[in-house]
Amino acid sequence: MIAGEVEPGRRLGARLVLFRQGRAPVSADRVALLRAVEEAGSISGASRRLGLSYRGAWDQVQALNNLFESPLIAAERGRSENANASLTTRGRAMVEILDRVRTELGAALARIEEHVDGDIAQDLFWSLGMKTSVRNALRGAVKHIECGAVNGEVVVALADGVEIVSILANRDIQALDLGLGDAVIALIQAGDIVLMQGEGLRTSARNRLPARVSGREDGAVNSEIRLDIGGAKTLVATVTLESARALDLTPGAAVTALVKAPHVILATEN
Repeated sequence: MIAGEVEPGRRLGARLVLFRQGRAPVSADRVALLRAVEEAGSISGASRRLGLSYRGAWDQVQALNNLFESPLIAAERGRSENANASLTTRGRAMVEILDRVRTELGAALARIEEHVDGDIAQDLFWSLGMKTSVRNALRGAVKHIECGAVNGEVVVALADGVEIVSILANRDIQALDLGLGDAVIALIQAGDIVLMQGEGLRTSARNRLPARVSGREDGAVNSEIRLDIGGAKTLVATVTLESARALDLTPGAAVTALVKAPHVILATEN
């Protein structure tokens, strides 16, 4: 009864998102991926169980690990799609918790249907979710806030030794009710990331993130570059195919990801 599932004979279903203060939410599709990885022992095996492409499953693994302080899935992308993958202790605990909550939720829905007309209940119980086309969404915690006359600078710790700075209008900082230690999601468009090699160039970009290329996919015009920025966090950058070839952006190559602070959007949970 998670993520809109409705048992046969019932009109009332529920969408479950489990979270606690300062932690990223976990929903049913993410739990399905965790369970599939645990059972299959590999990303390729999990993708087949869920009807996903290997690339799609791998992207979900990276997105999931990006949203937590420590990874839920331990996986190494090797030369073969059959590389082993397994849940971390935190990942197994997440699956166990969701299973317990699902059992309790099923019992609660049964009690509701005994006393409330199903059509009325469907009008009363609903959930609101956010979808975004932004490719990079990384969970972090507010480390520092400094407000100027009009704009403010917000420093977000993504992992140990990995930080990113966002420039926001003071009114937006107040609207988000940001405070030190608050959990936030940093959203960065893939096209807003500039890749640089070497340290000789001077740039106005506030964020300079050392990274290594973990994967590359070429199209007719552009290339999608996947980056490991440390702390189990990843970024995806889009560059022209010509630039990817000129910089020799192959797996293992060291680069610096440049992101202007105004291009880092911050989001919080209600």
